[in-house]
Amino acid sequence: MRIQKTLSDMPILLAKKYSVEQPAFADELDSIDANNLKCTSYKLNKLNNDRLLFSDILIATYLGLSLLENWKVLTDRNNGLISIERNRLNLIEEEAKNRNNLRELMKQYRQQRNHIKSVTYDTNVVIEHLKSQVEDSAINAEARSRYMDGWQRARTEQHVQMINDVEASPTNSIEYYKHRMDSEQRVHHEIELLLNIKIGEILAKVESWMNKYDADMEKIELKIQHKQNEHQKIFDKRVELEETLEKHQKLIQNWQKFKDDREEARLFEEKMNNAAVTVQSWWRGLLVRLELGPYKPVNKPVKPAEKKKKTK
Repeated sequence: MRIQKTLSDMPILLAKKYSVEQPAFADELDSIDANNLKCTSYKLNKLNNDRLLFSDILIATYLGLSLLENWKVLTDRNNGLISIERNRLNLIEEEAKNRNNLRELMKQYRQQRNHIKSVTYDTNVVIEHLKSQVEDSAINAEARSRYMDGWQRARTEQHVQMINDVEASPTNSIEYYKHRMDSEQRVHHEIELLLNIKIGEILAKVESWMNKYDADMEKIELKIQHKQNEHQKIFDKRVELEETLEKHQKLIQNWQKFKDDREEARLFEEKMNNAAVTVQSWWRGLLVRLELGPYKPVNKPVKPAEKKKKTK
């Protein structure tokens, strides 16, 4: 039990050993897991607290009897325990009342949910009925639109025939003007032929200028080719420099990674050494305090002369 108690209090002992600051006020319920109330550490803490309470009451009673010569301290402690027990009983009653209230609320919740389900079902039925009405209305509207389209086509054909009957007389005039248009078109073609001849002469001149342009362009292309060759050389040199720079960057990254890995390994080794030294120091201190192992006290042998004196 002592070992289990020490193991359960190990975080607090370590905090006190290494001077870790503790909160001024700590709630007892903060360190309790509601799902693991049957833990051995809780039982040990309860047993230890009961023992401490009993010892404190005895010490306080003894001091009260010695100094004040009365039982006031014991009666106060007894009244305090009675009040704690009453509060506990009140809490149990309140919990029972809360459970009954919760049961009633759950019952009301189930009734409300059933009511909502029934209302939802009725609403869905109404929605389905309205959907069927909307579908029927859409079918009727489509049938009416088809009837209206047929009626409009018939009326359109009727009006077209009436217009053709009315415009029969102007058709002859239109044919006459078509013949005149054809004659004008022939004149237009002859004029166009003359213009084409003139355009041909102009194109010949343009051809000569184009030949001159081609010669000039060949010279310019030679210059451009020369410039392209120079540009290609410069581009190749730049690509080579970029490859060299990329290789240098890779070397620098590899070196930086090597340095980081080496520093990480050194920090890990240093951390492990510090942890080993801490554990070894704690273990040796525990052996020294408990006088175990090589630190166990050895009984010194008694000399013969001292034995004789003792016998005399």
